[in-house]
Amino acid sequence: MDGNNETKTIHYYDEGAATVAASGSSSSSKDGKLRFTEDAENPGKFIFTMPRPPTFDNFEDERRHRKQRLVAAFRVFAKLGLDEGVAGHLTCRDPELTDHFWVNPFGLSFACLTIKDLILVDEKGTVVQGNSALNAAAFVIHSKIHAARPDAIAACHSHSMHGKAFSSLGIPLLPITQDACIFYEHHAVFPGFNGVVADEVEGARMAETLGDSRKALILQNHGLLTVGKSVDEAAFWFIALDRCCRAQLLAMAAGEPRCISHQVALESRDTVGSTLAGWFSFQPYYQQITKEQPDILEVDEEDGKIH
Repeated sequence: MDGNNETKTIHYYDEGAATVAASGSSSSSKDGKLRFTEDAENPGKFIFTMPRPPTFDNFEDERRHRKQRLVAAFRVFAKLGLDEGVAGHLTCRDPELTDHFWVNPFGLSFACLTIKDLILVDEKGTVVQGNSALNAAAFVIHSKIHAARPDAIAACHSHSMHGKAFSSLGIPLLPITQDACIFYEHHAVFPGFNGVVADEVEGARMAETLGDSRKALILQNHGLLTVGKSVDEAAFWFIALDRCCRAQLLAMAAGEPRCISHQVALESRDTVGSTLAGWFSFQPYYQQITKEQPDILEVDEEDGKIH
C-alpha cells in the first residue's frame, strides 16, 4: 500500500443560497489532512483539500483492503438497520481476477460477518473460494452489474425500510435537499416487479437501466441498489439514498416539497455527489464501526491471497 494519501482541491463558490463546486489541481499537502483556506484569486470564495483513497502496488494488499472495507460496510448496514433477514448483498470486484467478486454468504447476518466469511464468485456463479452457499439473486444481479460497469468496484443492494417503501411509488428521487442532489439525474427507477430475481435476463435489465454512469437504481416494489468506484463510495451512496427516500416520504406526507433548481442541483451534485465525496463521506462510519467493533481490523496475510 502507498502510505501517502493524495489530496484533491475542491473550490466552493458562495453564490447566495447556491454552492457550486469545481475541480482544482492536486494539493501539495503531504499529510492527507483536510485544509480550509480562502481563495486568494477569488475574494469571498473558499477552498478545502480532502484526502484521497489509498493506492496499492500489489494485488494482495488491495484485495485485503477491499475485503476489510466490505466487512465494515456490512457491519455499518447492520448497525443502521439497513439489512433484513437473509435479503441483501454487498459485493466488491477482485482487483486481480476482475470478472470475479467477493460477496456475503447466503444466510449469514451482516452483523456477524467477518473477512474470512466472504466468498469469491466467478462470472459463471461458481464459488471459487469459500465453502458457504451463494445467494442466487446476488449472482444474477451483481454479476451483470459488474460486467456492464467496469468502473463499479462495489455494488450494494438491500431491502432497507425507507428504500423499499419509497420504491413502491415507482417515482424518482426529487432534488428537495442538498443530499438528494447527490442523485440528481444520476439514478433511475427500474420499473415493475417480476418476483424474486432468479434469472439473468432480469439482472441484465437492471444493468441496462443503471447505464454507463448512474450511481443508483430504485428497484420498484423491491429496494435500492448503488454502485461506486470503491466499497466506501457505494456504501455511502446506499446510506444516503435510503435517508433521502425517507426525507422525501416525510416531505410528501407534510405537503408539496419545493425542488431545488436544475442548475443548482447539478452544481451541488458536482460537489456532494462526486466519487471522492462519496468515498470521503463514508470515513466517519468506518471510524465509528471499527472503534466499536475492532475485530474488523483483525486481518492477516492470508486474507489477501486467493487459494
